[in-house]
Amino acid sequence: MKAKNNESSSLLHGNIAFGALAVVTAAILSVPLVAMQISESVNWGLFDFLIMAALVLSIGSVFILLARSFPAKHRPLLFALCVLLFLFVWAELAVGIFTNFGS
Repeated sequence: MKAKNNESSSLLHGNIAFGALAVVTAAILSVPLVAMQISESVNWGLFDFLIMAALVLSIGSVFILLARSFPAKHRPLLFALCVLLFLFVWAELAVGIFTNFGS
């Protein structure tokens, strides 16, 4: 069990984490790109892809940088907080659920 914890910790401390984040971002953005080819109900423009890429990369980078500062036992909570922050900003940009920022 210790080897796995050390391995995941070393992945966070190396720059490979940011490369993996870039790959995950590309994979996430490929979903609407493929959906646009299949259905006319998905209609993203270049600006939508750029904003989503910036959002995923920034929240992911915040998680990586903060996870390096906190002990491993706090990382699941930190991850959950980052996911909630991502969902909040995404909802605001999409429809302005909580404020009129996205409208």
